[in-house]
Amino acid sequence: MNFVEELKWRGMIHDVMPGTEELLKKEMTTAYVGIDPTADSLHIGHLVGVMMLKHLQASGHRPVVLVGGATGMIGDPSGKSQERNLLDEPTLRSNQEALKKQLSRFLDFESNQPNSALMVNNYDWMKEFSFLNFIRDIGKHITVNYMMSKDSVKKRLGEESKSGMSFTEFTYQLVQGYDFLHLYQNFNCKLQMGGSDQWGNITTGTELIRRIASGEAYALTCPLITKADGGKFGKTETGNIWLDSRYTSPYRFYQFWLNVSDDDAVKYIKIFTMLPKAEVEALITEHTEAPHLRTLQKKLAEEVTVMVHSRADYDSAVEASDILFGKSTSETLRKIDEDTFLAIFEGVPTFEIQATEIATPINVVDLLGEKTKVFASKGEMRRLIQGGGISINKEKLESAEATISISDFLNGKYLLVQKGKKSYSIVRIIQQ
Repeated sequence: MNFVEELKWRGMIHDVMPGTEELLKKEMTTAYVGIDPTADSLHIGHLVGVMMLKHLQASGHRPVVLVGGATGMIGDPSGKSQERNLLDEPTLRSNQEALKKQLSRFLDFESNQPNSALMVNNYDWMKEFSFLNFIRDIGKHITVNYMMSKDSVKKRLGEESKSGMSFTEFTYQLVQGYDFLHLYQNFNCKLQMGGSDQWGNITTGTELIRRIASGEAYALTCPLITKADGGKFGKTETGNIWLDSRYTSPYRFYQFWLNVSDDDAVKYIKIFTMLPKAEVEALITEHTEAPHLRTLQKKLAEEVTVMVHSRADYDSAVEASDILFGKSTSETLRKIDEDTFLAIFEGVPTFEIQATEIATPINVVDLLGEKTKVFASKGEMRRLIQGGGISINKEKLESAEATISISDFLNGKYLLVQKGKKSYSIVRIIQQ
């Protein structure tokens, strides 16, 4: 597989340094992407870089993930409006291990193949560097004029910046440039990849390699992913979409991809899946002919959810999605965990009842028409029951004489009340 050609048709190349494609055709190439370890999980904003490494390995080349333990203590000014919080070493190390576990779902770190993936942490080689040694051995090779010409610096020093830029951040490109030099000298790494906002930092590295090691190194960047409406990719009202299920449940993760726009689905199916070109083009054609079926979104959500989580998590997310559209059963409802239940019914009116009031079985009309006021009156509720219009936990309520006990509550805490096809309410037990 031609790596550059593969990225081109997928819309994953923004800039590529001349000679890069020739290098990749000529030899097995080691290339790296830097990842900021300021959290113990990746989010979907990291996925473009990760997919670039995945395609690289699939093309027979060697991917290196550089965890920015040292640079994470500084903060990259590219695309930022203010300086970041700095982390201590134990936190960075813990985050690194968590990230490697996630990345192992995308990259092969374990095989004995020459292109087995590698993870390194720049803190390991930067921690012994004294300030004096760094400015003597590295700093003297790059002029301030050269550093000032970078867009990431210009923007922070320009008129639109109110906070300016600290010396710490100004030196970031030198530290990142030295990373590339170190990897070049120790791992024969000749290519650095990243987002288009990283071009300035990456080319500082290629310049250091040229000046200090008399070597040739290359750069390749991908476009920064945006939404069709101009909004920031991966951001929702509740924040980032994380790969770790502790922060974003597989259900929410699946729903994010399922709900992207048609235009975004055409773009994302190429970037975030490994589906071959012919299959992607067939899916786009099928979707164009019947967009209301959301063929692209469904396939995109399936591929990414299975890749990041598992087939079982994907199946559970699909089952959970069906709950809202009346295709599910009481058994399906009882299988889902509390986080997923709350995610599905986010925003649904919720009524509370003390645990002591439900300690013994209670008449359903008393519970919903008087104790919790889910229904305006007992009379209204009886009429709806008579007409077959009420379901409890996805089971039709047959009689106004039925009773409800704690065992009927999902997860021992929630009762799902449905009026008609789409009107839901929740009764939640609260402890005193």
